[in-house]
Amino acid sequence: MKSIWRFVILAGLLFAPAASLAPAQAQDKYPSRPIRLLVSFPPGGPLDVQARLYAQRMSAVFGSMVVDNKPGAGGTLAGREAARAPADGYTLLFGSSASLAIGPALYKDIGYDPVKSFVPVAMFSSVPYVMIGAVNAPFKTVKELLAYTKTNPATVNFGVPNGAPPHMLAEMFKASTGADIQVVPYRGASTLITDMLAGRIHGGFETTSVMFGHLHDGKIRGLAVVRESRIPEIADVPTLLESGVTGVEASSWSGVLAPAGTPPEIIARLHAETVAALRSPEVFDKLKLMAAEPKVMSSAEFGAFVASENQRIGAIMRKADIKGQ
Repeated sequence: MKSIWRFVILAGLLFAPAASLAPAQAQDKYPSRPIRLLVSFPPGGPLDVQARLYAQRMSAVFGSMVVDNKPGAGGTLAGREAARAPADGYTLLFGSSASLAIGPALYKDIGYDPVKSFVPVAMFSSVPYVMIGAVNAPFKTVKELLAYTKTNPATVNFGVPNGAPPHMLAEMFKASTGADIQVVPYRGASTLITDMLAGRIHGGFETTSVMFGHLHDGKIRGLAVVRESRIPEIADVPTLLESGVTGVEASSWSGVLAPAGTPPEIIARLHAETVAALRSPEVFDKLKLMAAEPKVMSSAEFGAFVASENQRIGAIMRKADIKGQ
């Protein structure tokens, strides 16, 4: 009888470790298929550029991460699809200030809550904006632009990705200066830039991540930098404050989120690999070339940041009475 009990106890000891390892083994198998990264604007825009940089790095780690562009409604279409996806770690949102703060303030019934519908994985970066002008525009500086709009009202048009931070910046600029400018909505930055290069749009706001090449080549003129200090790579472009304009401020921030309910162990692994990517030379150096600042935060800190920005930007949009088009 004692020998039987010894066998039972021994069997329990042998099999207990195997059972306790089961969750870890299941976690180690993630991912077993490609991960889809939803991006809320078309290919070629500033958010897409960063998302593809991130996906390239993650593909080297996980095997395959595929960028899936879902533009529309100021970035909220991608957010809606991500919020409704299975919470298994195979659909992620490369979210931004557009899809997580501005879009929810612009549109009703977007189909998700920017805070409750997602689990924050990690913040990615923050990128400054530049006020830009076409080379054939009838002004070369912000002061010349303001003077021109006074004598030629409603003749200057600014192209903006609808519902994105440039849309908010254009409306804030109008409200702050009283400039009579026509705001023309676009689906994304790539078509806007094409029209500006062709001289069909006079000006606008865009991030440094997609503008450096055009600014350096002289194909598009930099009018002002939307931050407190100048950007060393385009040091000849003054800030809006130096140009006499106050009350216009915003940056384009981005980060990775998963549908609410995604297992904590998957979130932890995604977070660790995202932070490793931000600290790797291949990602860090490329972000710096765009004047983008890598942002390392814990998942909880990124979640708190999203909630804070949602409230802050929503208040700005309501005060300026900015509505979606």
